[in-house]
Amino acid sequence: MSLDSETSTAATSGRDWFFPSPSFFRSSSSQYGRRFYSNPKPSSSHPISNRPPAASASGIRHRRRVKFARNPTPAPTPAPTQELPQISDAKNASKNNLSFLSQFRCHLALAGEILNLNLRLRAFHELDSMNITSSTLLDDHFSSENLRRNLSLFFSFTLLFIPIFIFKYIDYVSKSRFSENISEQVSLNKQIAYRVDVFLSVHPYAKPLVLLVATLLLILLGGLALFGVTTEDLAHCLWLSWTYVADSGNHASSQGSGPRLVAVSISFGGMLIFAMMLGLVSDAISEKFDSLRKGKSEVVEQNHTLILGWSDKLGSLLNQLAIANESLGGGTVVVMAERDKEEMELDIAKMEFDFKGTSVICRTGSPLILADLKKVSVSKARAIIVLAEDGNADQSDARALRTVLSLTGVKERLRGHIVVELSDLDNEVLVKLVGGDLVETVVAHDVIGRLMIQCARQPGLAQIWEDILGFENCEFYIKRWPQLDGMQFEDVLISFPAAIPCGIKAATYGGKIILNPDDSYVLQEGDEVLVIAEDDDTYAPASLPMVWKGSLPKDFVYPKSPERILFCGWRRDMEDMIMVLDASLAHGSELWMFNDVPEKEREKKLTEGSLDINRLENISLVNREGNAVIRRHLESLPLESFDSILILADESVEDSAIQADSRSLATLLLIRDIQARRLPYEAMASQAHGGSFSKGSWIGEMKQASDKSVIISEILDPRTKNLLSMSKISDYVLSNELVSMALAMVAEDRQINDVLEELFAEEGNEMHIRQADLYLREGEELSFYEIMLRARQRREIVIGYRSVNAERAVINPPAKTERRKWSLKDVFVVITEKE
Repeated sequence: MSLDSETSTAATSGRDWFFPSPSFFRSSSSQYGRRFYSNPKPSSSHPISNRPPAASASGIRHRRRVKFARNPTPAPTPAPTQELPQISDAKNASKNNLSFLSQFRCHLALAGEILNLNLRLRAFHELDSMNITSSTLLDDHFSSENLRRNLSLFFSFTLLFIPIFIFKYIDYVSKSRFSENISEQVSLNKQIAYRVDVFLSVHPYAKPLVLLVATLLLILLGGLALFGVTTEDLAHCLWLSWTYVADSGNHASSQGSGPRLVAVSISFGGMLIFAMMLGLVSDAISEKFDSLRKGKSEVVEQNHTLILGWSDKLGSLLNQLAIANESLGGGTVVVMAERDKEEMELDIAKMEFDFKGTSVICRTGSPLILADLKKVSVSKARAIIVLAEDGNADQSDARALRTVLSLTGVKERLRGHIVVELSDLDNEVLVKLVGGDLVETVVAHDVIGRLMIQCARQPGLAQIWEDILGFENCEFYIKRWPQLDGMQFEDVLISFPAAIPCGIKAATYGGKIILNPDDSYVLQEGDEVLVIAEDDDTYAPASLPMVWKGSLPKDFVYPKSPERILFCGWRRDMEDMIMVLDASLAHGSELWMFNDVPEKEREKKLTEGSLDINRLENISLVNREGNAVIRRHLESLPLESFDSILILADESVEDSAIQADSRSLATLLLIRDIQARRLPYEAMASQAHGGSFSKGSWIGEMKQASDKSVIISEILDPRTKNLLSMSKISDYVLSNELVSMALAMVAEDRQINDVLEELFAEEGNEMHIRQADLYLREGEELSFYEIMLRARQRREIVIGYRSVNAERAVINPPAKTERRKWSLKDVFVVITEKE
């Protein structure tokens, strides 16, 4: 066999390869070839590894001996001995050459084969090293991945059970502490529960924050648990956890018991989270609707009228404000009181009048709390009206004073002025001292008391005041007209076809309003004109008309005569009314006071009200004790001899308008019936006044009695006036409605308060009703302008008239230049100086 075939045989033989080393040909003692060793192959985890599983698992590297098959080349022939001398030299030389060539060829073949085998062994060695390294890396990667998944699963379960152990430990510690010292310490679990309760109560966003944290914690724990039981990456597991929380039906596609168990747990937690979120959202929506229903939301308005408080005058006040805002297309009125919003809205809805486009917004709150005042945009209101509370006058005024203090304490400057209704005149100075220039006061009892006295002495004046104070007809307005500068007031009187000037706001006197000025007063720059008009945009000055002044028929001087006046009932401002009467009545007049207050207690109350009975100059007091709704008590009085009878809303029942009006009506009917029975019946008396009642009729007798004496009833509820107006047996003063009108007028223009104060004051100007024979003669035709100029000769301003057959007076009549015939029984309404 040749060497090539032997070499190829050795290369393709079994797993042990043998080949001779170069020294094999040089030494006969070397009978075995060189042994080569290589590193063992990787474990069975790699496809080319033949390593046993045990060795691979233990991580020990084994070296395997590689044997190469021996070449069956015969041993070299030993050198010839010297015993064969017979061989020739040529033959020996030839043999030596052949032997050398044979060895050389063998060496070359072996060298190439050795080189080839070394290259192949090196390649196998490098391949074995790479296989071992990659197998080791894969094993390390899979081992670390499994470790992370196990740790994440363990971590998720640990976080889940840690709170349980903490609460168990807290409960154990609290019980042990509580058992050691029962009387001094509170258990720890109660303290924690209290802290949690405080946290959820104090912080408005605590509940949503807790829900958010619970949702994130559930997603995190669920993602870690899914990462531990699946082969997905952590980000994908967190996303799956969120889908299970958001939609419990997403876990239906899970495979395997572990992922399914985790998915069901996450879905169950998601349902709890959703239930809590649903309850939280439902509570938030319910609280918002309750806040809106209860009037706790903020009012975002400006240039609105703000009313603080609630009383019986609110209905009339809202009606007047609605009428005042009608020309503007409606306005906004905000009412804040310590009542439920639904109750206020229900009471306002029951009011029987049209709001004429005005929106009324109700809010629940206290005017003494700055936060509640800011809730109704108090700083942006153009006027703030503080209503007096029903009940004790001192307590009501004290609360009004605290309200003014709260309003002045608002950080933002108030845009509008404050109109405060007071019950006692003595508290007016204190409120003005606190409020300063921002405050205008209307003393309700004082205004009504003075008005009732005026109306009792001048029948029909109550209706005129009702027309002037209300916005339904004509009212006071103040405006500047530059084109009138340099004109005398006498000419200004006849410059307005649709208005009646009655005063000047003099700029030279610091803006003081002068009622009924002299005819020679010349308007200066900056002066404003006070007029009575239907609305502020319905009048303007025009060119002067040609008016014939004429002369008065005669100068009437009405001498004062003593009067007898009866007061039925008791008011808390009785001393103020007595002082007004003493200043206006003639000497020798009598004031009878009939009520159920004991005489000694009356004197005490009058003395506490700063009234000294001994200093009264013109009147004398006559006290009678009795009940005004009991007939036999009233029959003890000389009712037919009184010039005027004032039925007052008694102090004991003034808190209830219905009860007070019922008492006043009963007293009125009893007095009229007693008068009718005591006076002789005159059938023509009612006919003279347009009546159509037959002899013996009850209403006819009442009307005949009303012609003999004037009765003024104080009415609190506006609905009661319908009964009196139909029967026509008495004049009346709507006290609450007139006060509401005054409040609304001052709220619209605070300058009008100075006008009203002068008209109701003891000094200055006031309204009077004059007979027509003071200004004209029988059958004389005159225009209203001509009558106005004739009245100026008496220093009076005529603002209206009432015809003999008319039921109501006409204030600011139209067509002032047209002439008409007047009757001497007509009356004129004038503004004149107090007598």
